[in-house]
This record gives sequence, structure tokens and C-alpha cells, in this order.
Amino acid sequence: MNCQRTIALSLSLLLVGLVGPIQAQLQMNFYANTCPNAEKIVQDFVSNHISNAPSLAAALLRMHFHDCFVRGCDGSVLINSTSGNAERDATPNLTVRGFGFIEAIKTVLEAQCPGVVSCADIIALASRDAVVFTGGPSWSVPTGRRDGRISNASEALANIPPPTSNFTNLQTLFANQGLDLKDLVLLSGAHTIGVSHCSSFTNRLYNFTGRGDQDPALDSQYAANLKSRKCPSLNDNTTIVEMDPGSRKTFDLSYYQLLLKRRGLFQSDSALTTNPTTLSNINQILKGSVESFFSEFAKSMEKMGRINVKTGSAGVVRRQCSVANS
Repeated sequence: MNCQRTIALSLSLLLVGLVGPIQAQLQMNFYANTCPNAEKIVQDFVSNHISNAPSLAAALLRMHFHDCFVRGCDGSVLINSTSGNAERDATPNLTVRGFGFIEAIKTVLEAQCPGVVSCADIIALASRDAVVFTGGPSWSVPTGRRDGRISNASEALANIPPPTSNFTNLQTLFANQGLDLKDLVLLSGAHTIGVSHCSSFTNRLYNFTGRGDQDPALDSQYAANLKSRKCPSLNDNTTIVEMDPGSRKTFDLSYYQLLLKRRGLFQSDSALTTNPTTLSNINQILKGSVESFFSEFAKSMEKMGRINVKTGSAGVVRRQCSVANS
């Protein structure tokens, strides 16, 4: 009898152990009791400011992506470092914008509900709201993320896919985060809005293999236009170029159409057409409607927003998003 009780107790403890982490995961309206207006505060702030800076939609979406790919979606991309070795000091994040915007939202939330809403959740909510307010898709954002306190530039450099990525590198870096090839194609579709600095792709124009040559995978007419009108030299680090020319303010299918015309701006964009699976995904998206793309994009965004999240006692709620120990 004692043996049976021991086994029953062991099974009971095992079940508690299995159920515990599931219950600790993200949930819709996580702040319903602790800060009932949290999501509306974020939404209203974005609504009141996005018209003055519509390009923030792409910037915040990029921030969310870069945050989730390093230590999970824990707001660590926001942390400042006095020694210059935080994530935001790494090359992939030097052109990330929106830090002040997120901090401003955090200030409003702290005044309403001190120490309750995480910086990680603010990024997730604000990026979704900004895209919606500029006419893009919406997606569910379950909340309850906790903030991390560790932020290393070396980890950002190792985990964030650079614009010079080939297909193998993209596949590996996405798989490391639990994302598949369909997610890769759909999340790359965010390049339908936003801009890039010339420095992210001029090697394709002027020095692709180190011999002063041009990337043969790039449409020659498009390359000539970029050289003459946008990026006149390999060393241009300041000029801004549309990632989806003529349609950068509209969340649509134009990005994928350009990929098939060999006019993807980045080498990583072009790489999507070099694999039969991702090429098939691109063609499937183009056969469907914008609404269908929005729906599939939403699923991948929800999936990305759950990457290695910290919940419960696994993280903290930073009072200042830029300060690790606040």
C-alpha cells in the first residue's frame, strides 16, 4: 500500500511539474487584473503618434524581431551599456530605431501601474499596433512576458540574420529559434514596408566577391538605378533606400513580386528564391489574396512572439527599459 501511495504521489508531482510551465505561459489579457488599461494605453499612445512618424511601424517590427532572436522576447535589446557591449551596440542594431518611443510608453504605464507591465510586452504590443494603424495586418499578442537583465552585443551579432545571409545561414538562424522555412518567407514579408541604409547591400553593387564585381543574382537594371540614384559608392553609410520601391508605405504583396524579378534589395531577400521550398512558398503567397497573406503572416508573428519567453519568476519587470537593474 505504501508503495502504491509513493507511486501515486510521484505521478502527482510529475503532473504538477508538467502542468506548471504550461500555466505559466503567455495568455491573452494577462494584465486584466493588475493593469486593466495597459493594452489600451499602448494602443492609444501608438495611435496618437504614428501619424507623425509612420515609418516607426517598420522600425518597431524590426526591433521586435531583433529582440526575440537574442535570448528570446525579453526586452534585452532595449538595455543601454556604459561599456558599449549591449545588444543595441552590435552592428545589426546600430540602425534600429524606436528606443525612445518604447521608453515613452513605459513612462506612461509606470505612472498608471508601477512595476507591472514589462518592456518586452510593450515591444510586442506596440509593434503590432503600429503595423495595424498603418494599414497592415493584425495578430494576437498574448502577454505576460518578463524582462531579461542580460544583454550582450556578441549574442546579437551571432543570432540576428544579417542582410548578407545566404539561404543556409537563414535556415540555420531561423531553425535555432524554432521557426521553419514558411515562417522565414512570411516574416521576410515585413520588408514590404520600411527602408534600409546603403551599407546593408552596397557589397552587392560594388564588391560582391571581393573583386569589385556585382551580384549576378541582382537584376542589372535595378542595380544600375541603385548605383546612379541611391548609393553612388561602396562607402555610403547614410543614404536611405526603400526596401519595397514604390510601395514601402503599404503592407502588400509587392515585396514578393519583386523577389521573382530579382529585385530583392538584400542578399538575404534574394536567397529566398534559391531554395525550392521557399520559392514555392513565395509563389503560393502570390497566388493568394492580401488577406490570406495577412492571416499567414499573423500566425508567424504570434509564433515569433513566443520565442524563449520568460514568465513568472524567470524574469523581472524593469522600471526603465534601458536600465538592466531598474
